[in-house]
Amino acid sequence: KRPYTVLFIDGNHENFDRLYKYPVKEWKGGKVHEIRPSVLHLMRGEIFEICDKKIFTFGGASSHDIDDGILYMDEDEQWRKTARQFDLENKMYRICGLSWWEQELPTEAEMKNGFDNLKKHENKVDYIISHTPPASIIAEMGQGLYAQDYLTNYLEEIKQDVEYEKWFFGKCHIDKHIPVKFYAVFNNVTPLIK
Repeated sequence: KRPYTVLFIDGNHENFDRLYKYPVKEWKGGKVHEIRPSVLHLMRGEIFEICDKKIFTFGGASSHDIDDGILYMDEDEQWRKTARQFDLENKMYRICGLSWWEQELPTEAEMKNGFDNLKKHENKVDYIISHTPPASIIAEMGQGLYAQDYLTNYLEEIKQDVEYEKWFFGKCHIDKHIPVKFYAVFNNVTPLIK
């Protein structure tokens, strides 16, 4: 009933099993999962035209809070016994299908879709919105907690090959401008279009 539409990209602790069951629809030039008509998940590798601006979206991220492993519920309830043995204040683990999903990282098809869509737009967009920053931005920020992986390297390739005005990302849980084009967003509301 609100007079606006909520748009979001995914991070890494989403319930992907549930998210991917919502219907896929076309919206503003790209594909979305429609949660409700006014709540839309902007899918990975899509380009949306909003207020005469082209916006490339790419969600997903590696979990950094799984140092003690991933427990699997389908192993004869062994995960419950194992979970009770953990000192929850000092251990970092997730449970597959409950607090961790394989789909947190993109598939090859999603990455190819992103490259293909960018190519259709001659590798030029106004804004990029991702959850994860490119590898070089992680290094520049000194975010040693976040390791580089194939997603950060993919985004690094986009950083090098695509022309864009600004890039917004949320994984680092801080509000910070990284000159010239990068913006870590967390609590601040940052207008894209004025």
